[in-house]
Amino acid sequence: MQLVIVSLALFFLILTQDVKAQLRNFSLGKKLGLSKKDTTTYNLTTYEKPDWKTIDVDFLNSYYAQDGNNGAVTGGIGTEQLTDFTQKIILRIPTSEKLSLNLDAGYDYYSSASTDNIDNIPSSDSASDVRAHGNIGLTYDKTDYQQLGFRIGGSVEYDYTSINGGINYSLLSKDKNTSIGLSAQAFIDRWYVIFPRELRGEVSVPTDKRQSYNASIGITRVLNKKMQISLQLEGIYMRGLLSTPFHRVYFQEQARAGIERLPDQRLKLPIGLRLNTHLSEWLVARLYYRYYWDNWGVQGHTANIEVPIKINRFFWIAPYYRYHTQTASTYFKSYKEHTITNKFYTSDHDLANLSSHAFGIGLSYSPSGGIAKINLPFKKRSDFLVKSIDLKYGHYIRSTGLKGNIVSLGVSFSL
Repeated sequence: MQLVIVSLALFFLILTQDVKAQLRNFSLGKKLGLSKKDTTTYNLTTYEKPDWKTIDVDFLNSYYAQDGNNGAVTGGIGTEQLTDFTQKIILRIPTSEKLSLNLDAGYDYYSSASTDNIDNIPSSDSASDVRAHGNIGLTYDKTDYQQLGFRIGGSVEYDYTSINGGINYSLLSKDKNTSIGLSAQAFIDRWYVIFPRELRGEVSVPTDKRQSYNASIGITRVLNKKMQISLQLEGIYMRGLLSTPFHRVYFQEQARAGIERLPDQRLKLPIGLRLNTHLSEWLVARLYYRYYWDNWGVQGHTANIEVPIKINRFFWIAPYYRYHTQTASTYFKSYKEHTITNKFYTSDHDLANLSSHAFGIGLSYSPSGGIAKINLPFKKRSDFLVKSIDLKYGHYIRSTGLKGNIVSLGVSFSL
């Protein structure tokens, strides 16, 4: 559940930074290290090469709170109450006109009544945790049309450590209207295995390791000066310990719980389609659809619409709505619906048949000359520029009864 909540928090965090740091990973400009010439068209604009000596810094923050009654720790019933506070910093540091160093680091602090039930003792050690993470990478502009990147990193929390590495390549057509991006990543993870208190010494798992590999291809096309479309194809393969050892499962035949058991391999195949179009001088539509399939029996559909409205040249208000629906995993049944003869079983409602709605509003302020400039006593780095501020609020509702709220803030600087 914690990994899912972190993913949801990051989803809203990315939405907060659509105009700036995060969305540019999908735009033609960012793929070749380009910067916006102005912000009047909200991500549908011309690009120019920035001063390669400029250091870019993004600070991202979010606070998320949820509650529900389908806690996986207690077998699909009980509290899902959780709060999560996230902070992250992203830096792009040029070392030459063609090479830049990319750094990001952050942490998530969560407090959870549901994981507190691992021990069934109020305010136990499992009631809260901190996850720290960081990555370092290099981006090389091979030519004006090609870019190559490398990245390594890792994360750690009380019961989980992970290291990762990745490579990406992007190619821009000579007319600069089409971009192709390729990427591959690997995650090598290890659990510190924790079982429910009453089952310790009685149950075990075959391994404490997990590996994840994913590869993707993205194609972006500028159809005209008001419309841009992109297609993203991805494949993800996972193996190892894919169940959560402290999730309980209750069976029809007995009162005593067992632990969640899931296959040691999983294949995921998502496909995403994005369309950005400038409807008028003051209105933009950003549309997104994603189809998801995996070999655990889950199929999902996600649709998102965001409609940024220009108040003036530098200020935007962007309401959005996201709908998601999915089928249940072959291995999911709720509390006391499983039979003990099954080989695999889970009562985690993240794998249930469900639908969800997320909606909210974002504010973005990014003057062409920046919000504020501070002169620093350095010869080479004389100006510290506050470029933009993005604020977003979101509300999340799931058909299982889970509800959540999130506030996220992003601030961009340059030096």
